[in-house]
Amino acid sequence: MVNFDQPHSSSDGGAILLKACDERLGLSERLAKCIVDARQAGKVEHSIRDLLRQRLFGIACGYPDCNDAARLAEEPIHKLLVGRDPVRGADLASQSTLSRFENAPRRADLYRMGEALAESVIERHRRRLGTRKVKHVTIDLDPTDDPTHGGQQLTFFNGHYDTWCYLPMAGFLRFNREADQHLFCYVLRPGNAPAKQGAIGILDRVIERVRAAFPKARILVRLDGGFSGPELLNFLEDDAKVDYIIGMAENKVLKRRARRRMGRARRLSKRRGKTANVFGETRYAAKSWKGRKRRVLIKAEVVRLEGREPKDNARFVVTNLKGSPRHLYKKVYCYRGDIENRIKELHHGLEIDRTSCTDFMANQLRVLLTSAAYVLMQELRLSARRGDCARAQVSTLRERLLKLGVWVERSARRIVLHLPQSFPYLDDWLRIARSVGAAPV
Repeated sequence: MVNFDQPHSSSDGGAILLKACDERLGLSERLAKCIVDARQAGKVEHSIRDLLRQRLFGIACGYPDCNDAARLAEEPIHKLLVGRDPVRGADLASQSTLSRFENAPRRADLYRMGEALAESVIERHRRRLGTRKVKHVTIDLDPTDDPTHGGQQLTFFNGHYDTWCYLPMAGFLRFNREADQHLFCYVLRPGNAPAKQGAIGILDRVIERVRAAFPKARILVRLDGGFSGPELLNFLEDDAKVDYIIGMAENKVLKRRARRRMGRARRLSKRRGKTANVFGETRYAAKSWKGRKRRVLIKAEVVRLEGREPKDNARFVVTNLKGSPRHLYKKVYCYRGDIENRIKELHHGLEIDRTSCTDFMANQLRVLLTSAAYVLMQELRLSARRGDCARAQVSTLRERLLKLGVWVERSARRIVLHLPQSFPYLDDWLRIARSVGAAPV
């Protein structure tokens, strides 16, 4: 027999960990203060902070749409996450109220929210690692596609992705030699935007904040070939004065300079019967660089796959770093590929591409809230670093730690959450809870 008749219960009992992570970061509080509330005070039932938290925690728990509010309005744990009494508190906002909230913020509000997100991430890791212990900070930017299927503003056809889309840019920070890359920005852009659009502005702001937080750190900017151009290179060398390693598109001059190494790679591949590569470097100045010669790394590679003809694959990277070409290419530049895993988490774990609002600014608010949800999930993963969930994907963290059946008991003095005694990840959950501030009874 199955009866759905248990009052004051929830399937998101573990989500109180997210509330603790948010209180540690102060993230929702910072973001809410960035939005100017233009509503008539006498008609306000749900504050901007409550609306923002309702969407933020809903996205983190796997409810990316405003339509989900119809099923969550009376949900006791989600009321608790917002700061209301889980049993006696008022219901949460409806779908129509959340839709009006998403369409209310203007460009200045969203700009402040983007800055608040980056500042929260940098401040959190400054407290965690200390000002002097951080010796290296790596900044990665990468564009991604966000396919659109309606009449959204500024959606255009992009030939590279062969679809109508937005072309957002994601930014990540890596501290010292840690494996994690921490999201600090996600900027929605029109679908026909060039890869480097807005990159200088983002880098200018984040480099200033990183320098203020970690004055002893050496900063490295790592980008793919779509970003290379004289304006960005001049900015990194003259204004920002940071290290950089950036992919470059091939041209006739670079192909000619790689010819001898490609010959060696072909001979090596033929002799070994497998893929082979040869590394080198050259001093090169494109016409648009106005005579400024820069160090360009060359990877001459012949790709050999079973049943296929060998294929030449020459790659070029411009950098101001010292070190051997092989080391810089394989151990520094190629590691930027790991951010693809973070972007996949954003798309598949949190559905950051759910940008179905007509208004472009409303969609920017959505991706900002989803980015904030991802920051909370990264904080959760950071707290789980000594357990089985240390390298878990966002969706795995949600299934293992958040999706817990719970019965909520309310008395005059306290709220008690009754969770399953046979929970298989109990040890991990308790360790994380103590890490984010829970005190044993």
